[in-house]
Amino acid sequence: MSKKKAFALRVNEEMLKAIEKWAADEFRSTNGQIEWMLQKSLKAANRLPNKSKKNPKSD
Repeated sequence: MSKKKAFALRVNEEMLKAIEKWAADEFRSTNGQIEWMLQKSLKAANRLPNKSKKNPKSD
């Protein structure tokens, strides 16, 4: 499992309330919901690193 790095995130109150409600509806923590949203957005934009290259060939 990859190590997670903590950082501060500033969002307006309305956005935070909407995320908290969505998280509660999905039985997730607010942090877990934000992480899920980011993961989904990165995947949709094809911005995630390719995990299939775990053992690159050495020259």
